[in-house]
Amino acid sequence: MTMGTPLRRAGQMAQDVEAAGFDGLVVTEAGRTAYLTCVAAALSTGLDLSTGIAVAFPRSPMVTAQVAWELADTTDGRFRLGLGTQVRAHIERRYGAPFDPPGPRMRDYVQAVRACFAAFRGDAPLAYEGPYYSMSLLPAQWSPGPIAVPDPPIDIAAVSPYMLRLAGEVADGLHVHPLNHPDYLRDVVLPNVETGRAKAGRTAAPYLTVPVFTAVGDSEAERARWREFARAQVAFYGSTPNYAFIFEMLGRDGTTATLRQHQKAGDLAAMVRVIDDEILDNFLVSGTFDDMPNLLVDRYQGVADRVVLYFANAAWSEDPASLTRWGGIARGVRHLTGGDT
Repeated sequence: MTMGTPLRRAGQMAQDVEAAGFDGLVVTEAGRTAYLTCVAAALSTGLDLSTGIAVAFPRSPMVTAQVAWELADTTDGRFRLGLGTQVRAHIERRYGAPFDPPGPRMRDYVQAVRACFAAFRGDAPLAYEGPYYSMSLLPAQWSPGPIAVPDPPIDIAAVSPYMLRLAGEVADGLHVHPLNHPDYLRDVVLPNVETGRAKAGRTAAPYLTVPVFTAVGDSEAERARWREFARAQVAFYGSTPNYAFIFEMLGRDGTTATLRQHQKAGDLAAMVRVIDDEILDNFLVSGTFDDMPNLLVDRYQGVADRVVLYFANAAWSEDPASLTRWGGIARGVRHLTGGDT
């Protein structure tokens, strides 16, 4: 997993990722766009690529569909379009775009993007009318035209039961939030995705992409360093009100409220201290490089279709040569699950 990367570095980063033995990159969107990093990687490697996620609402469905279409073509079908709502403050105050209601709006957005794909391929004229998006004009000279690979799969990010059910109903896949633990995956994610799939009468279950915090290293000091990285990330993500229930499932009610109190006071150190070891160990897989493949398979087999190493890019940023050891984890997981070695 990586954030959008300066384009002069993105191609080399992708080449290092491929050489290390990873299958692909999941590119998040923050200060830089996810799509441009995917383009740089697509032109430099044969990696599987996914936005994980690109923010949907500030872009029209047509703009998103066109970019995804070109990436699917450029990667020979190895691109997945991952979309997310982001949160209200960012959509309304940073992007200046409408947000409400996020769930129904995302449903409409996915369906509108699919209508664009059908029009690009020539299967149907562009004539989409939804509650939030309406499109009816696509002259031939403005269409990218058919491509020789299937339509890019559309995945959505989801945390709450509503959005998880929506993923089961309308999406090809689901990006699970990095703030996940086994109880949440078993008791919230899988049942709600299945409810949505059954409601829509879909035969295939959505493809689940699950990011994981790892404290990996062959010494206690090395693992302890990554534990502190993970502790800070859990504190940051856990301050979001919509995620409070994930702590409540662990019997730690009030964790998000406490995090927000410290956040509003600007006391980041106090936020991190809220995440004690008992909380942290629910969100973290810790072990040596040799042990990590088995630990990941034991935790996620039967749940995740793809596991994403959240901290591997941070390791690359500090020392590109270290990525080879992280890639060994990917190779080990493939071996254990019947893939290539």
